[in-house]
Amino acid sequence: MKTYGIEKLGIIGAKAVYRNLSPAELTEAAIRRGEGMLSTSGALVVTTGKYTGRSPKDKFIVDTPGVHNDIAWGNVNRPISREKFNAIKGKITAYLQNREVFIFDGMAGADPKYQKKFRIITELASQSLFMHQLLLRPTEEELENYGHADFTLISAPGFKCSPKIDGTHSEAAIMIDYEAHMIVIAGTQYSGELKKSVFSTMNYVLPKEFNVLPMHCSANMDPDTKESAVFFGLSGTGKTTLSADPDRLLIGDDEHGWSADGIFNIEGGCYAKCIGLDRDEEPEIYDAIRFGTLLENVVIDKNTRELDFEDGSLTENTRAGYPVEYIPGIAKPAMGGIPKVVIFLTADAYGVLPPISRLDRNEAMYHFVTGFTSKLAGTERGIKEPVPTFSTLFGEPFMPMDPSHYAEMLGERIDAHDTKVYLINTGWSGGSFGVGKRINLHYTRAMVTAALEGLLDDVNYDYHEVFKLHMPHEVPGVPSEILNPRRTWADKDAYDKTANMLAGLFQKNFAEKYPNMPKEIVNAGPAPIEK
Repeated sequence: MKTYGIEKLGIIGAKAVYRNLSPAELTEAAIRRGEGMLSTSGALVVTTGKYTGRSPKDKFIVDTPGVHNDIAWGNVNRPISREKFNAIKGKITAYLQNREVFIFDGMAGADPKYQKKFRIITELASQSLFMHQLLLRPTEEELENYGHADFTLISAPGFKCSPKIDGTHSEAAIMIDYEAHMIVIAGTQYSGELKKSVFSTMNYVLPKEFNVLPMHCSANMDPDTKESAVFFGLSGTGKTTLSADPDRLLIGDDEHGWSADGIFNIEGGCYAKCIGLDRDEEPEIYDAIRFGTLLENVVIDKNTRELDFEDGSLTENTRAGYPVEYIPGIAKPAMGGIPKVVIFLTADAYGVLPPISRLDRNEAMYHFVTGFTSKLAGTERGIKEPVPTFSTLFGEPFMPMDPSHYAEMLGERIDAHDTKVYLINTGWSGGSFGVGKRINLHYTRAMVTAALEGLLDDVNYDYHEVFKLHMPHEVPGVPSEILNPRRTWADKDAYDKTANMLAGLFQKNFAEKYPNMPKEIVNAGPAPIEK
């Protein structure tokens, strides 16, 4: 039996070893092994148990002399010793003995100049299918000449850690050893952990090795000019939805690098939320749910195999993983020119931020560093309804280095290319969550289109004194009365009180997290107004 070198990792005596099986073969294997069932759409449906979202408290970085000074240690980047890491890795490799093992050898980084090879070793055929679809897939020739991977990831959901013995927070652990080029994931079947671990690895490698800015964003481009646009935002704020534009070429929906030449997709697939998915609202995503797609925690009728996208009984964080080629109108290769427009997406659960605002350079740096949004239901364990939060760089859980390093890189690029920046609120209007309503997706799309087409460059703007934002008087296809959020509230005093309260949260967060930021950036942020 061919082992493809996994014995060098300590995986000896595996029952069977499969390398780079096709999606059809992996789907068959998953069904044979009882991992999931086939839906009427052709997609493979699995459930992930109690872990239906990322588990931030279970994420660790191995603290070694070679990386210690590079990492922003704290509540996000928790240290674990090399000894503990190796001990857990040894237990996992022993656990995988006498089991079927699935290998996917793929790449991250569509631009060959900045590409890294990743070997993904999993105990589940369904997770191998997921990573086959989410990473860049090698051609037969590339696979034949693959050589050694730059990084290896081992995932064993069936292995449970012992916190007292292993030094972990729970039975699950997501650990990255940057120096040893090794990632180990235990105790959780949620595939987003594999995807984001690769991203977290590239977020360290790209700036350090190549001076490339890694971004938690979606991206698309004009098919004629090749000018691109990037959409920053946490899960659920609309990155995937808003970048799937029939009039533009999709570069990717979640992870990109910005080099001196332009931008490139880090991945080869999409990981879309599908709770409430409707073909009329999101036809591209809806039609991507077909054979070869992995669905996580989508409720399925066990008799008819029909999918119910409205049912959030397992989690609101239902997900679909599919190759980017399942979306019509993609960029090939997944690369674009220098971004003409940068859009920060926020889901404001308080309902006080404007639907769209234009940002100058200092305002852009403030809001990029701040990363205000609301954690939406299901994206992390325990989140049942929107919770206001500040996530540095709109991707704090995945950025291992000091935030100022990434922020300075973005500022340099905005200055160098005169890139336009907008803040778009995809959250609530007319009141806070529970009172107001979520801003209509059609209106949000119209705002994005106006920004991309330069229709907001020479219009009149109102100034929001509390948030220090410039709000356009009018946007084609959008009712003008919603552009100033105060007008949408029946109780204006309640709006003023809520806006001042949120501005105070902005100030408190910024003072605590970024005490050494330049004054011009600090002063560009919100400030309560006493009356």
